[in-house]
Amino acid sequence: MRDSAESFDPAYGRVRRAGRKRRPYFDDEATSAKRERYRPRLATEDAGDATDGLPEGDRWSTWDQSTPTERGPRPHPEWLVTELAAVDTELGILKTGKEADVYLLRRGVPGGRSCLLAAKRYRGAEHRLFHRDAGYLEGRRTRESRVNRAAANRSAFGRQAIAGQWANAEFGALCQLYGAGLPVPYPVQITGTEVLLEFIGDPDGTGAPRLAETRPDGAELAALWDQLVAALAGLAGLGYAHGDLSPYNLLVHGGRLVMIDLPQVVDVVSHPNGRGFLDRDARNVAAWFAARGLPGADPERLARLLAEEARLA
Repeated sequence: MRDSAESFDPAYGRVRRAGRKRRPYFDDEATSAKRERYRPRLATEDAGDATDGLPEGDRWSTWDQSTPTERGPRPHPEWLVTELAAVDTELGILKTGKEADVYLLRRGVPGGRSCLLAAKRYRGAEHRLFHRDAGYLEGRRTRESRVNRAAANRSAFGRQAIAGQWANAEFGALCQLYGAGLPVPYPVQITGTEVLLEFIGDPDGTGAPRLAETRPDGAELAALWDQLVAALAGLAGLGYAHGDLSPYNLLVHGGRLVMIDLPQVVDVVSHPNGRGFLDRDARNVAAWFAARGLPGADPERLARLLAEEARLA
């Protein structure tokens, strides 16, 4: 006779002792999970691709991470390094802002040629994004209603979507304007919320001064004004206003005026306040030239010219 503390269990085909609990033979999930937890894992194939073998702070060229439509207009400038063996070396920060920071990069093949680039990196969802952006985003919509709602509500996902919209808007505008021959930096490529641009400055990395930091007079002042009027007229002729133009987002390099900071470029035809953006751009820059004694720097006259070029007059 079996002890009362024992019983025959037909599921196991043997005697079970009281007080001893056994898991069913098919319940091996807990053991499997423990084994998986401590099992060594290999790194993914591309885990170290960005920095493998490079000094801290450097990265391999991101040229191959952009599709052909995410690269600047062809033909690419001769100075641009497109070799995949190139390395991007960060040299410091050029400019900080509420929407994005701009860094100086040197992209070069070790032992070979190189070029300087400006890397404009839009802030992520965890930072403050785009003061006064509601007016600029009017009419700028995606096909996904979910993205539009998130952007309107300024959720974390929506703010990230806005950053992507602004980066893509600036890159697209620069490609179009550069192709039209307007004085803007060459747009090299876009990857996510980073836009790589032609560096406007000297070979030693000294950036070109902003118009507001210069003291032109006489013939130089008149030449810069003529360049500005031609650039704004060309912009308006394409149906756009800069949207936030001032002497602080105009660079002067070797006597040449260059427009920068174009994420908020406004389609003056579709935007309900398109004419207002044209007028404001004209007032902001004409007032600066007029304050320096340039005859003919009339904000009203410039605003009328831009409206005519945009076919809004």
